Amino acid sequence: MATDQYASYRVSDAAPTGLTDLGVLPFRTDAGIGARAAIGLLVLETDQTVEHEARAIWPADGVALYAARLHNDPEITVETLRDMAGRIAPAAALLPNMVGLSVVGFACTSGAMVIGEAEVAKLVRAAHPAVQVTDPVTAMCAAVRALGLTRVALLTPYVREINLRMAAALGARGVNVAVMGSFEEADDTIVARIDEASILDAIIRLGESPECDGVLVSCTSLRVARIVERAEAAIGKPVTSSNHALAWHMLRLGGIDDPIPGFGRLYHSGA
Repeated sequence: MATDQYASYRVSDAAPTGLTDLGVLPFRTDAGIGARAAIGLLVLETDQTVEHEARAIWPADGVALYAARLHNDPEITVETLRDMAGRIAPAAALLPNMVGLSVVGFACTSGAMVIGEAEVAKLVRAAHPAVQVTDPVTAMCAAVRALGLTRVALLTPYVREINLRMAAALGARGVNVAVMGSFEEADDTIVARIDEASILDAIIRLGESPECDGVLVSCTSLRVARIVERAEAAIGKPVTSSNHALAWHMLRLGGIDDPIPGFGRLYHSGA
């Protein structure tokens, strides 16, 4: 007959010998880590950057950030971006309803452009009907308005087809792209490893053009948030990016208008 090797670990109502049991302890509750706002974020499986940058920007107290991941193809093409649409609602359903989410951000710039911002919002609301929804395209357009920009330079890592679509999509939303440059790297896992010095050099090269009054950096995988102030000092113009603008817009939609130092002009006021 086999011996149950776990028999000695079975739970018993009897207190182990030598244990001092203090019984039921008193406790109080508070409003939790999301006392001011609870915000959800949908992150691509391949993304290595957006959570890191959002948490760097996030106010220290009272604003909770809850993230869920959805599968995507590392190769960024129009077809692979379109394929993500069917995964948005199931991923959104993984965000916790019980915390009272007020905002959910979908963290893919090119995906929002290809799928459409309204369709992204509809898919998110299938799981969270009452939330406000944003994405990097919506957020960058809102940031452009808040900064008063009229002609922007656009930096991306995308292949040419997506670059042209992105410039046209921004133009259709009232953002005039006057200058454009790209790293033209299709693999999202490589994009996440483009170093900050390369990104800063590219921002300066585009931003020095007299044809633009600010710079947008598209793609949640690019590391921009921590170099925004250096870039703005170098070109004398506002700079924002997918993550930088998305974090700002999620906070503003959540009712958080704190000035946050260290992250450039967009965060210098409650604009």
